[in-house]
Amino acid sequence: MSTAVSQGRLPNRRPIAVIDIGSNSIRLVIYEGVARSPTVLFNEKMLAGLGRSIVTTGELDPDGVTRAVEEFRRFRALSEQAGAQSLHVLATAAAREATNGPDFIQRAERILGTEIRVLSGREEASYAALGVIAAFHDADGIMGDLGGGSLELVDVHGETMGEGITTPLGGLKLREMTGGSMSEAARIARDELARAEWLEKGAGRTFYCVGGTWRNLARLHMNVTRYPLPVMHHYELDPEKDAAFLKRVAKGDIDKMTGIERVSKNRRALLPYGAAVLLEVIRTAKPAKIVVSANGVREGFVHSLLGEEERRADPLISAAEELALLRSRSVTHARELAEWSGTAFAAFGIEETEDEARYRRAACLLADIGWRAHPEYRGTQSLNIISHGSFIGVDHPGRAFIALANLFRHEGLFDDALSPEMRNLATPRYVERARLLGGLLRVVYLLTASMPGIIPRLKWEKREDGALALLVPRSHAALMGERPHGRMAHLARVTGLNLVLDVGE
Repeated sequence: MSTAVSQGRLPNRRPIAVIDIGSNSIRLVIYEGVARSPTVLFNEKMLAGLGRSIVTTGELDPDGVTRAVEEFRRFRALSEQAGAQSLHVLATAAAREATNGPDFIQRAERILGTEIRVLSGREEASYAALGVIAAFHDADGIMGDLGGGSLELVDVHGETMGEGITTPLGGLKLREMTGGSMSEAARIARDELARAEWLEKGAGRTFYCVGGTWRNLARLHMNVTRYPLPVMHHYELDPEKDAAFLKRVAKGDIDKMTGIERVSKNRRALLPYGAAVLLEVIRTAKPAKIVVSANGVREGFVHSLLGEEERRADPLISAAEELALLRSRSVTHARELAEWSGTAFAAFGIEETEDEARYRRAACLLADIGWRAHPEYRGTQSLNIISHGSFIGVDHPGRAFIALANLFRHEGLFDDALSPEMRNLATPRYVERARLLGGLLRVVYLLTASMPGIIPRLKWEKREDGALALLVPRSHAALMGERPHGRMAHLARVTGLNLVLDVGE
């Protein structure tokens, strides 16, 4: 039987496994390899509840310990089965605080066959912050990692970390400390956050939510608001508009909320504590927006394994290039298009923000990933892959722009294929930019047959009569024809410019 690696996998990537032993959950994630935008090869978790009774007993929950130790055998076997070159195990609040934590760690190390890193509060906060830095382009705000046993807060700006603090505000710990009293939970959160005077620096910036409880809180908000794109990373809540939702959850009034059944029962019990803590963060830090991060301690640890140059790479562009390598007819053609499209936008007189330029490049890199589908469904397939893909470094409107540019590229520049939900998510500016870019792609693909070498030789010429001509090199004049001219005329109507297709030198 052949053991050849599937073409769906990137070459020269060696899988690594990371086990994160938290106060509430334990998760195994096997990554395809160490990369700027790492892809998950396998992912499994268990809710052990190790920190369930730590406040009253000072020890890890006995049942949780038993279940965790049994599961570690499976996690090691899964890691080996996936061909992971290394297994990294990180333990957080419960393991470092419990009196029987060292004994538990020793038992786990014997089973897993590797040393376990019991992170200090500072290390846990640093890795979580690094996860956010890795996941957001030019992050700027306060990172909050809410686990079962603790809440870590760190100021992040670009590639740097500022002040930080570890607090005992994890959901399991708060529930045990307060006996289920939500008013007491809010008081404790208020007092703990008051110790971090630097949180006032978060005013008008972003608060980044990390951790399973806050992700499930965001999932519930998606269900309640019927949000059209169920992608967790970079999902946003408004501190003012969504205060009523958070207050309702903090009161524990969640049983009849729309979509509550999609949140696991084990997670539901901690949602009120997550909402109560978030409300106190909002009151103290006064952020402009709340943004959910899919990255946390594990991804921060993987990011720390990269070289300095790799860390500086754009995560969105890196992921788009990888998908182009895996699914397009020519990744070189995709790269040429990403570079050349900037020249085209400049010729059209279109100014771009830094993010708009990044999103345009990503859209070009992904413009051919649906080519194997039937022609009638390439646009829809591309839109679904992009809009629901595990990309980081892009917000939801930007994700919608990239997806719509590819829809227009395949389906034509008409509105009938555009859902109202996607239109609203993208914003009017992004919809028009996507239509323009899609129209440009429709012209270029007819001149290149999706193969490299021609795009760098396509030049724009401003003519005295006001026309803007796209010049095809004379050596390739045979590529001109009725369909390219027709699509250029359509692009001219979209841009409002006098565009022509002609032969150059």
